[in-house]
Amino acid sequence: MTMKESQIDKLPRPTGWRILVLPYKRKEKTKGGIILTDQSLEESQIASSIGLVLSVGPDAYKDKDRFPNGSWCKEKDWIIFGKYAGSRIKIEDGEVRLMNDDEVLGVIDDPEDFLHM
Repeated sequence: MTMKESQIDKLPRPTGWRILVLPYKRKEKTKGGIILTDQSLEESQIASSIGLVLSVGPDAYKDKDRFPNGSWCKEKDWIIFGKYAGSRIKIEDGEVRLMNDDEVLGVIDDPEDFLHM
């Protein structure tokens, strides 16, 4: 998943215990060869609960009482999060989400392995 350099520079930098996540955008063609409509892709983006961690705030996962085993995720991890987690921020080709560090539900290797609609 790539972003234009001009977009990356304009993204908010997470403060405190927040993380910045780029929701996963489905490919236009499924593994089975079905080409998805624009509407299906848009609905998938809205309902996405998988994303790429772009950056982590300076205080994220620092609370040893809440995170005794350390960080739940790091930059460049694919994560699963709640459907309504975080604040949605519109960008040129979609959105990013700014969410609290404890809204991460899990870490995965490949978003294509999961159905998330």
